[in-house]
Amino acid sequence: MIGTVRACRYVTPLREGGSLPGIVEAEDLGTYVVKFRGAGQGLKALVAEVVVGELARRLGLRVPELRALELDPVIARYEADQEVQDLLKASVGLNLAVDFLPGSFGWDAGYPVDPAEAARILWLDAFTANVDRSWRNPNLLIWHRQLWLIDHGAALYFHHGWSRPGADPHRFARQPYDASDHVLAAYAGGVAEADRVLAPLVDRQLLTEVLEQVPDEWLEPDGDGPEQVRTRYLDYLLARLAGERGWLPGAVAA
Repeated sequence: MIGTVRACRYVTPLREGGSLPGIVEAEDLGTYVVKFRGAGQGLKALVAEVVVGELARRLGLRVPELRALELDPVIARYEADQEVQDLLKASVGLNLAVDFLPGSFGWDAGYPVDPAEAARILWLDAFTANVDRSWRNPNLLIWHRQLWLIDHGAALYFHHGWSRPGADPHRFARQPYDASDHVLAAYAGGVAEADRVLAPLVDRQLLTEVLEQVPDEWLEPDGDGPEQVRTRYLDYLLARLAGERGWLPGAVAA
């Protein structure tokens, strides 16, 4: 499992996102951006953050360090904002902490990006069905002159409906990825090469290691235990790799 830290002080909310993440100081003297389990997106968003973030890290992309943050109910007592206090009370237990990158700033098209790296990011987003890297919300930071990936809670959309009739890994495997709104869509021409390099790395062992990073208590049972839920994620992701790559951006798959 990802490392665990304990919160010691809630600093301030970040009101840019709908889930109301916040800056929190922890007992390891670190400062983190925390995604709370009590937010509207629920625990599955935290699972997606870890699965996609840790997969990206293993594929050589830069992602801030992730931790599970233990939140004690006493933290909420000192928060004057009623909305934040309610969120903290609903989030007692393990939450997701993302290492705060001081001095970082949001990427835009005016900052040069390595074409091969951009294509690999686009490949990752297509593979994991991440719909939240558009010009409205690039979820890319520049820190120490390097590109860092953040906010993957909207990926792996299949887990929101995999208990419904007709849901199965093979359907997800065939689902195309619409890159028309992607912030790095201009680099789609390099996705075929990114697929050639990255796809062989994403095997059962690597995905198993990634899924083991997710805390058991975030894996909502849907009638199954944590290991059975991990197996369902594994089945969906491996099926997407085993297919005919119809999910690659259309300019490449054509």
